[in-house]
Amino acid sequence: MLGTVIGTLNNWLYTYILVILLIAAGLYFSIRTRFVQFRLFGEAFRVLREKSHGDGVSSFQALMISTASRVGTGNIAGVSIAICLGGTGAVFWMWVVALLGSASAFVESTLAQIYKVRDGQGGSRGGPAYYIEQGLGNRKLAAAFSVFLILTYMVGFNMVASYNLVDAFSGYGFFSAKVPYVVGGVLAAVTAVCVFGGGKRLSKVTEILVPVMGGLYVLVALGMILLHIRLLPGVVASIFQNAFDFRAIFAGFTGSAMMYGIKRGLFSNEAGVGSAPNAAAAASVSHPVKQGLAQVLSVFLDTMVICSATAFLCLCSGVEPDAALKGVPYVQAALSGTFGPFGNWFITGATLLFAFTTILGNYYYCESNLQYLLRRDAKRGELTAFRLAAALIVFLGAQMDFSLVWDTADVTMGMMALINLSAILLLAKPVLLALEDYLRQKALDRDPVFRAAEIGLRGRTEFWN
Repeated sequence: MLGTVIGTLNNWLYTYILVILLIAAGLYFSIRTRFVQFRLFGEAFRVLREKSHGDGVSSFQALMISTASRVGTGNIAGVSIAICLGGTGAVFWMWVVALLGSASAFVESTLAQIYKVRDGQGGSRGGPAYYIEQGLGNRKLAAAFSVFLILTYMVGFNMVASYNLVDAFSGYGFFSAKVPYVVGGVLAAVTAVCVFGGGKRLSKVTEILVPVMGGLYVLVALGMILLHIRLLPGVVASIFQNAFDFRAIFAGFTGSAMMYGIKRGLFSNEAGVGSAPNAAAAASVSHPVKQGLAQVLSVFLDTMVICSATAFLCLCSGVEPDAALKGVPYVQAALSGTFGPFGNWFITGATLLFAFTTILGNYYYCESNLQYLLRRDAKRGELTAFRLAAALIVFLGAQMDFSLVWDTADVTMGMMALINLSAILLLAKPVLLALEDYLRQKALDRDPVFRAAEIGLRGRTEFWN
């Protein structure tokens, strides 16, 4: 019964509402910012080289936290599911969602910086709950967003990450009914060690793991492409041909390449959903636009680099997509067909690291929203209980049913996206004014410094006044 209800909600959200809203919002913000994701792409790289302007995390560390959440098991299992169930054209629609969505990511992360507040440790915190309350004056809607975020990331997505890690072991001879308990227990224990260290430990762990794991994964994918380079033209042609098979799309949209590409693309890059702004608000930068630009890169790295690596790794392997292989097994079959047992073990290791960093990034978002709901810094006992609950959820996720976990995470993320997209559409003006201010100062050859009063927000932001 529960599975049927969630499945119905899931199809309704992604078939009739979010597909239109996400693409429309991305296109709207692209036009209003004059395609900031393309024209300031080089500036985004320059911003990352800057050191922290205070006691908080640096722009690069905030980028790695958000990328840790974005670059997760969805980049392996999610891409595989989209290709196996929706066809090769799903890859194209992932790209579309990312390129348009990066403008939404710029807007929501800039807003998170504008409306962030000081925490009790010399840094800052913020996110959609904070800019919904301060910018729109709607405390109830902000609290609802925080609840959905905790349900999505600490419960739904962290269960999905744990499940996908166990699924990576399913093809081995030693797999048995005990494996989910062992893997879930180890993952939960390591998660607890990291989350009990607080935000600074999380930022240091992700700062190291994310570039290393992402770089190795892309290198292996490039190796696969080079070994099967003769297949590459056909793969590219197949992606574009299937993407525009409109007869198939309109005959059954819920199972089409477009639907799977958009759905799994959203699950992977999360642009416009309201997750990454929670990390963006923690960055100590001199101007909100700087962290907005950094988050453009996060979406690019997630989809255009990591998701594309998985897609081409699989499609250039010569192993045909099959619904029976959906998820991690298809990626393992693709790699092991060329590299033998190394392929299986490499994907298992990559899934382990991706799952682990996803769990850490997701938890980082949730702690900030817990403190929003409390309207103060959480006490030690409250944080201890929350962190233990996070570790327990990771353990339980290893034992969960595949379809129910994915569909539940999709539904709660869909509710988050509806709230956040509505908010950032209503709050676009401060972002556009902040972008004008940033470009004006750059034209004068200055390092841009933000003052809220200069864009008409005197007294409406705690941090910048």
